[in-house]
Order: sequence, then structure tokens, then C-alpha cells
Amino acid sequence: MKLRIAVVAVALGCSVASAADFLGYIIDESCSSKPAMKGNEACARKCMKGGSPAVLLGEGDKVYKLDDQAKVSEHAGHKVKVTGTLNGDTIKVDAIVVDSGCIPGPTGCA
Repeated sequence: MKLRIAVVAVALGCSVASAADFLGYIIDESCSSKPAMKGNEACARKCMKGGSPAVLLGEGDKVYKLDDQAKVSEHAGHKVKVTGTLNGDTIKVDAIVVDSGCIPGPTGCA
């Protein structure tokens, strides 16, 4: 009986993940390794329209996959704060807002 309670407690503890904030740029996956493309809205939109999924290029050039492409695609090239739960290298997006230091323009954030 004690073992069963312990197993259930561990399972519940593992399944409860808390949301966190992730800062970075929304960019297409194919250009995420090119530093010059960070913040390039036109390029990100073109590549995402061509089928390259949107990713978050975070601090230290860490690339995070994003589970809800519809939620993030309007922020192509923008510096954003994504609130969500990290599972492996994928963020389950709860919310996304443009970072206060980002002024969206035709070529991304100024």
C-alpha cells in the first residue's frame, strides 16, 4: 500500500510542471542558426510561409520548438516573451507578448 501511494505521488509530481517565461526572437527554424537573421521579420515570414516552422531563438542562441504555430506566427521577427511549459526542447505556449524593448517594424525589432 505504501509503495502504491509513493508511486502515485511521484507520478503526480512529475506531471505537474509550472509555466516559465522565455525571452528571445521568433524566427523560422531554417534560419535560426544564422545570427544575421535574428529579428529579420521579412525573412522569417517568407520562410515560415514556405513551411519552415517558427521557433524561439533564446539567450545563448538556444533554439526552442513551439507547439502552437498559429499563436506565434504573427510575431515573426519580433523580440518576445513566451510564457509556457518546457517539455524537452519544445515550449507549450500559454501566452506570447512583444518584449517591451521591441518596436516592431518592417524589418523586425528596432
